[in-house]
Amino acid sequence: MSTLKDRLTADMRAALKARDELTTSTLRMALAAVGTAEVAGKVKRELTDDEVLAVLTKEAKKRREAATAFGDAGRAEQSAKETAEGDVLERYLPKQLSDEELAELVAGALSAGGFSGKAQLGPAMKAAQAAVAGRAAGGRVAAEVRRQLGL
Repeated sequence: MSTLKDRLTADMRAALKARDELTTSTLRMALAAVGTAEVAGKVKRELTDDEVLAVLTKEAKKRREAATAFGDAGRAEQSAKETAEGDVLERYLPKQLSDEELAELVAGALSAGGFSGKAQLGPAMKAAQAAVAGRAAGGRVAAEVRRQLGL
């Protein structure tokens, strides 16, 4: 079993004992998403820490998007709940890069690959995402790549 999954399970049990309903329900949801990812495909398998991190990143993104949608619809209470769940998931994600650090990593990836122009946007994005390694949202990375390519 992966150590991140073990940590999620241990933290969920601690939250359950402490009667912290928000953390308990959020971690149960996250562990359910990990379990779903483990049985996806033809054979059940244990996920690596990186794969568990990818699942948590996706779940945190869902929470941010849902909070925005509920806020726009005037449902402040539900928006606050989604935001709180996202905050719980953020504890398990790597620290996000600052704008300067992101620009530096993207510049390094673009110069290493020799990317320039709109035709090479796809390969440039792939290289930039690999350099960033989940420490920044995809939209931020895409905007920085476009800015540096002059698009």
